[in-house]
Amino acid sequence: MNGGRFIYYCDGHLIVDFMAEELGIPYLRAYLDSLGLSSFKTGANFATGGSSIREPRWSPLKIQIAQVRQFKARIIDIANSTQGKADLPKPEDFSKALYTFDIGQNDLSYTLQTTSETETRAAVPNILDILSTAIQQLYSEGARVFWVHNTGPIGYLDKNGCVVRLNEIAEEFNRRLKSNLTQLKANLTSAAFTYVDAYTAKYTLINNAESQVGTPYYGPCAHPEKHISWDATHYTEAANRWVSNYILNGSMSDPPIPISQACHA
Repeated sequence: MNGGRFIYYCDGHLIVDFMAEELGIPYLRAYLDSLGLSSFKTGANFATGGSSIREPRWSPLKIQIAQVRQFKARIIDIANSTQGKADLPKPEDFSKALYTFDIGQNDLSYTLQTTSETETRAAVPNILDILSTAIQQLYSEGARVFWVHNTGPIGYLDKNGCVVRLNEIAEEFNRRLKSNLTQLKANLTSAAFTYVDAYTAKYTLINNAESQVGTPYYGPCAHPEKHISWDATHYTEAANRWVSNYILNGSMSDPPIPISQACHA
């Protein structure tokens, strides 16, 4: 299963696609695809472009959680009927699945655009409380294994191409996120959490590729495979592959386990 902000604009494959490749499963299909046209046997993607943890944004997290619940209810109904479908998971698979999250950066960006830096920093605890509640709701539905990415760098102006003050807000978000996951682990005793430092991976990519840190806003770059961003905002497939290679082996995780072993944590 997949949740959070993994569907975002790109010129090719996303991090979630490279996760699927690492696990040896087909690319996840969007939950809103017709059940008659898609196979969800190995999981489903509930993320959408522009999604956020809290409202008012497109597809806030509560909608994605509601869709997970709806999906599970439909699977149980089908399993209890005579319409058994080979391309669907079994009800018990919901407790064996890996639930992945990469969400929060849209919340920070939107709040920075509409309020001040001080107000954005003050909003972080509330944003993360909503995320914690969502995880607890999934736990009540049987979810037990969670793979959670922290948020990435926000801006581009310091010596490595990033806005120092804005990135301090992202770093504060990440510190609080890790603390919240520690508390959730203590409260949800049957759950396993992997905290993934995607921020460091993305910052390292920017730091090690100073000649490849973006493109003009007036159009996509001619050779996106040589750039981090294909439209000055969103990561290219090449950048997503680089970040995936950096994080999926467990070297940026707490505990330090690769995604292939996360379900056995």
